[in-house]
Amino acid sequence: METYKTGTTTIAIQAKDSIILAADMQATMGNLQSNTEMTKIYKINDQLAVTIAGSVGDALVLVRFLKVQASLFDLEHKTPMTTKACATLLSNILNANKMVPYVTQFILAGSVGGLALYNIDIAGGIVEEKDFSYSGSGSELALSVLDSHFKKGLTTEEAVKLAKDAISAAKKRDIYTGGQGIKIVVVRKDKIEELPITKYN
Repeated sequence: METYKTGTTTIAIQAKDSIILAADMQATMGNLQSNTEMTKIYKINDQLAVTIAGSVGDALVLVRFLKVQASLFDLEHKTPMTTKACATLLSNILNANKMVPYVTQFILAGSVGGLALYNIDIAGGIVEEKDFSYSGSGSELALSVLDSHFKKGLTTEEAVKLAKDAISAAKKRDIYTGGQGIKIVVVRKDKIEELPITKYN
């Protein structure tokens, strides 16, 4: 039986005062479109959010684990977990299981200790991104838009538009990217805001 996968395009953009996370909403099972309203961006707590790409089952197990660990950290230390600490925890889990890996990739954004953005791969490789990050089957198509139009110091509104343009570009050519619309989450210094589902260009 084919593995249930997102077959996705997810991106993150560092704006002047926020980080924009965006993803399509289509899930696939082999060559079948199995879900058009799949959520691929998850809040870990009020300061951390993550995008998923790859196997849905693998990704959601780890998302649940991160939520529990972040909550326990807050209770024990009376302060929220930093983005770097959460990224390191996730990296360690993935690396420890690289012989029988979780087939997934994450983009993690958070605000504790300052806005920060990390890309964590299937083997636990971790990269702090300063401009933008991407994952999933439509990455190359979205990346061409990001390379052409990203500039430092974008406003939140400009970064949201760029995220929409990048995901829409991926949808036009990547058969695994699609669904009902584009989910966008804004990570700010004081909160995480989910925007209404937006249509493709």
